[in-house]
Amino acid sequence: MNDAISPADALLVQETVPLAISARGLAKRFGEVRALDGIDLDVPRGMIFAILGPNGAGKTTLIRVLATLIKADSGSALVMGNDLAVDPQAVRGAIALTGQFASLDEDLTGRENLVMLARLWGFPGRRAKDRADELLAAFELSEAAAKQVKSYSGGMRRRLDIAASLIVTPGVLFLDEPTTGLDPKARQGVWRMIRQLAQSGVTILLTTQYLEEADQLAARIAVIDHGRKIAEGTSRELKSAIGSGFLHVALADATPARLDAAETILAARLGTTVQRSPEGAQLSAIAASAGVANEAIAALIAQGIELSDFSMGSPSLDEVFFALTGQPMDEQDEEETR
Repeated sequence: MNDAISPADALLVQETVPLAISARGLAKRFGEVRALDGIDLDVPRGMIFAILGPNGAGKTTLIRVLATLIKADSGSALVMGNDLAVDPQAVRGAIALTGQFASLDEDLTGRENLVMLARLWGFPGRRAKDRADELLAAFELSEAAAKQVKSYSGGMRRRLDIAASLIVTPGVLFLDEPTTGLDPKARQGVWRMIRQLAQSGVTILLTTQYLEEADQLAARIAVIDHGRKIAEGTSRELKSAIGSGFLHVALADATPARLDAAETILAARLGTTVQRSPEGAQLSAIAASAGVANEAIAALIAQGIELSDFSMGSPSLDEVFFALTGQPMDEQDEEETR
């Protein structure tokens, strides 16, 4: 199932489709911490747009500002044509928000949670029950409808939490790290659901620290770090912006000493910073040419460093982030709590 808007068409769409979100110069400080530092953002209607960055980058603060939960210190934004500062109530009527943690009553059943929320939205009794059943079916939770939420798996809770955000179909759905803490199977299920929502016409702005998530879902990606937007584009554009020649080297003996030695050799030969994979067994870096890469590999072998694999190819989003910021995504700053 494809996204509502493909990455290949994202630039054209951005020029021709009305904007669901348009922000200029958003800034927010918490004491001495500059959580947002002049963020500009344009999100066309019907698009899945990802905000990518490590914990502490400002992702949650940006969502909270756009969702009118907190006020920006400066800057402006329109959400579905409504000005955050002038008419925040109209913004709230056009959006839905699912935060990082489930906002459900665990002692109620899944169906009872949705019925209660539908009644709070003003649905009459029969219609509230019908809407709950519609959402349970859409999110493949009908069989668990009569079970208490405390018995749900993490993936089921997340699906129910997002369903609860959709009692009234929004113009924009904010998803703040929607798959944090889920296992791979549950994550795939949430991804499928997000794609279906986008196909129905809902604009989705999601924050994530999972590079694969942004790669799989988003038509466009904005990379932010320390409150600033440092890059934006399709996944392909971001990767091509830092060059297509990336040398990937896997060591047969990935002991710390061997990795340190290999990293030093590669950095000297390639003239650039070398990145280690999260699991530590692979090194990667930009190589100016295949010839330079071959010389670097020969230097490793000459020093008795045995390789289990090596290749030249396009960078991953993780390597893009490293090239842009000088640190890998897994080296995260202090987690956002505001």
